[in-house]
Amino acid sequence: MLPAIVVETLPRLTRAIQQLAAHPDEDAAYALADELTGITAMVAEKFTNDRTADGIQKALQLTTGCVSLGLDHELGDADDLAALDVLIEEGAEHAFQVGFRMVKDLVAMPEDALVGEYDTDPVYAARRLRDKLVDICQADPNRNWDGSTRYALQFRQRKEVQAVVRLANWLRRHNTEGPVSDADLNAEGVIALAVIFAVEGGGMIVARTGQKEFERFVKSVRKNKPDYEAGWAALVAKVPVQHHPVLLERIASYRQTCTVLQNIKGRTAMKTLFAELENYAGSELDADYS
Repeated sequence: MLPAIVVETLPRLTRAIQQLAAHPDEDAAYALADELTGITAMVAEKFTNDRTADGIQKALQLTTGCVSLGLDHELGDADDLAALDVLIEEGAEHAFQVGFRMVKDLVAMPEDALVGEYDTDPVYAARRLRDKLVDICQADPNRNWDGSTRYALQFRQRKEVQAVVRLANWLRRHNTEGPVSDADLNAEGVIALAVIFAVEGGGMIVARTGQKEFERFVKSVRKNKPDYEAGWAALVAKVPVQHHPVLLERIASYRQTCTVLQNIKGRTAMKTLFAELENYAGSELDADYS
């Protein structure tokens, strides 16, 4: 068996500083060291305990990772000498601010399709920023670090969730019976209701409903036997094009798997259908009979 190939991936800041050995510049080295010391002191004061050795050590690791994240973003596949040039010409503070803004923007994006007051509370937002900074940027200068890769993965995941939440918010604002403005949001539940009720046709947008309205919907579908595809096409036509990828994906999924739509044409009891609808709509469904 061949030995595993281990690829060294030290933080970009470390690799850039190593270039000083091959391209010595005493003034640049002193300036860079002084700037990194200042950044580390600031990080220790704001994000760690600057009164302990452990706090200073953690601040150094966060500085290393955050500067490296900024360099990776700015430079892409450029070599480490280019990273050193950025540190000398633009300053480590510039790279740190780029990395920090990236983490801040990541935290501002929804992590889950279930959104509540907790997600907008400034105290919790500050805590999430600190936790995410540690998650992405804590980097031992002398050990392999994959923070940029983890950032890219989490950014992609949150971007997908953000698209779901934005579609749900649009559906809420354009709910046919009037805008829905609750602070808590089950984005998947909103989309589920819109997709399911769209099969009735007529171009209505349903982002919130109750048991009585659902019973009316079921009776209408059973009596009129509408064309599901025409109903979905009418919904898609009403929704802005930027939301189409998410909406079309959900329609394709529900076309194949939604038990409510599969059972609604038969003799399944209304109580059973409503229970199935709850599985899709969750907290967006008003269970009261009104």
